Amino acid sequence: MTAPRALFEPVRLGDLTLANRMVMAPMGRARAHPDGTPSALMAEYYGQRATAGLIVAEGTHPVPGGAIGPDAPGLFTDAHQDGWAAVADAVHARGGRIFLQLMHAGRLAHPDFLPPGTHPVAPGALAARALVHTRAGRVPAVVPHALTDGGIEDLVAAFVRAAGRATAAGMDGVEIHAANGYLLHQFLAEGANPRTDRWGGDAEGRTRLTAVITRAVAEAVGPHRTGLRVSPGNTFGDLTETDPHTTYTALVDRTAPLGLAYLHLTETGTRLDGVVRESWPTALMVTPAPGDGDRGAASARTLGAGADLVSFGRDFLANPDLVTRCRRGAPLNEPRAPHFYEGGARGYTDYAALAPDDGAAGEPAVTAAHRP
Repeated sequence: MTAPRALFEPVRLGDLTLANRMVMAPMGRARAHPDGTPSALMAEYYGQRATAGLIVAEGTHPVPGGAIGPDAPGLFTDAHQDGWAAVADAVHARGGRIFLQLMHAGRLAHPDFLPPGTHPVAPGALAARALVHTRAGRVPAVVPHALTDGGIEDLVAAFVRAAGRATAAGMDGVEIHAANGYLLHQFLAEGANPRTDRWGGDAEGRTRLTAVITRAVAEAVGPHRTGLRVSPGNTFGDLTETDPHTTYTALVDRTAPLGLAYLHLTETGTRLDGVVRESWPTALMVTPAPGDGDRGAASARTLGAGADLVSFGRDFLANPDLVTRCRRGAPLNEPRAPHFYEGGARGYTDYAALAPDDGAAGEPAVTAAHRP
């Protein structure tokens, strides 16, 4: 991958100065303990990737019913907080910066991996026509329970508590996940939100919960420690958005005045991308549109169009030294998909990294005990 020089320039994010503009995107890897406590292996994994300008750690549920799958990390107990503190310490010890993504799976959770007596919740009792990953394999999503007003109030409070735990654990900030088919995105999308009260209906109603949670978290931990992620038009999880331009223009109008650290936008490949750039007043992090196969060219185009940071997913998963490889124009490791969620070090902390002094060629050193 031939990366643009601007990708390696420092950039300001809230009250932080990042060493470069490369962001490790949040990616679930199912390596937490069964109770949701981050493992020592997770600390090693994130520490290995600390040369990223910013790491956004994987989606973390603030309540027991918000888990996305088996062995997903949570942040609502002291043990969870201690586990995330070890992750933050590992990243900071290597000079890195890390935010933690807070997310709720909504109707993409499943009773098979939730605590006994806990059932998935969503804007309404509409099942996603989708398969959910459980320990027994992929199974159809169930009909969720519609959140009550009281349940929504509890959810807002849970996000605030989790954000406080994240910063107490040493995280540099948190990212509110309102994208990729999960609960807050379900509220944003007409196809998953049948409500006619103040949490549904028109764009003002459907954007209300994301705006309320984002504001509450920013007030609790500081806007400079708060980011927001959106993916307009993303159909993952059986979502339908008939007019993302209206929805996300309304959401940006409501959240831009908060002075957040950043907005994380997954490009739509439409005019909406430019509208968001023009309207957003602080740092803009962008995941290039799907289908941008040439990652170097996509990064250059994204930065040239006004982004401040570029988010990389699987490339960071498979290359703990992605920044070094991109600087040198070195070949990248290929991700090993069969090991994404199987647990253990294989396909997680055992990817090869270039030796510090071998340039772009030569046999790479290995950062863990076993070769890929």
